[in-house]
Amino acid sequence: MSNMQAQPEMIEVEGVSIAVRHRAGAAPGIVWLGGFRSDMMGTKAERLDRWAEDTGHAFTRHDYSGHGESGGRFQEGTISRWLAESLAVFQSFTSGPQILVGSSMGAWVALRMVEELHRQGDGARIGGLLLLAPAPDFTSELMEPQLTAAQRNALDEEGYFEEFSEYSPEPNIYTRALFYDGAANAVLKGTIDTHCPVHILQGMADPDVPWQHAMTLVEHLPADDVTLSLIRDGDHRLSRPQDLDMIVGALEGLIARIAP
Repeated sequence: MSNMQAQPEMIEVEGVSIAVRHRAGAAPGIVWLGGFRSDMMGTKAERLDRWAEDTGHAFTRHDYSGHGESGGRFQEGTISRWLAESLAVFQSFTSGPQILVGSSMGAWVALRMVEELHRQGDGARIGGLLLLAPAPDFTSELMEPQLTAAQRNALDEEGYFEEFSEYSPEPNIYTRALFYDGAANAVLKGTIDTHCPVHILQGMADPDVPWQHAMTLVEHLPADDVTLSLIRDGDHRLSRPQDLDMIVGALEGLIARIAP
C-alpha cells in the first residue's frame, strides 16, 4: 500500500520536529532531498515512492524545518540547519547503501551530506548521487550577482528580503543568515570527491538554474564517474511525464552500477 497519505513519523533535530516518511525495502535505498520551499509530497518524490513500492526498494524522504509537515520557521532555515536535519534522518532511518536524489537546493544538501558522511567515516554508504536541476552554492553563484540595490539594503537593514514565487502563493524569503551560511557551505571551491557515480539531469529551458551551472558543477566533479543529461525543453520542475521517466531511468542506471 502506498504511504502517500499516511501520517509522517516525527523525529526531533535541534529542538525542531522533522516529518519523515520511510518505506522499508531492499538496498540500495533511495533518499529524497527536496528543493527550497518544496515539500516531500511533490510530484517527483511521489513518483519515486510509487517506483519504490513497485520495485521493493527502501525510500526515505523528509521535510526540512519550515517546510511541509515539519516544525520550525522557514525564516530560520539555513543550509547548515537543513543539512543537519537531513543527516539525522539518514542516520535514523536508513541502513546499507543509499542513493541520494537531490532536487535543486537538495542537490547542494546531498553534496554536503557526502562530505560530512566521509568526514564521519560513513561515506561508503553513499552508492550514488542523482542530482536534478542542481543548485549548489545558489546563494553566492546565482543570487548574489543578481541582487538589486534595494535587496542588498533590505538584507543589511532588515536581515531579509521577499521575492515573488511562481511556485507558491507565499513569497520566497531570503535571509542574511542564509547568504552567510551558504558561503560557509560552498562546494564549488575545488574538487568534490563523491567517491560514487553521479548522474545530473538538467533542463536547458530552466529559468531558475541555468544549464551552464550544471556544467560548472561537472567541472568540480571527478570526470570518470559523472553523467550529465541535458533536456533541451526541460524546465526547473522536471515534473512532466517524460522528465519523470528520465529520472526513474537514471536512478535504475545508478542502481545497476552498485554491486549487490
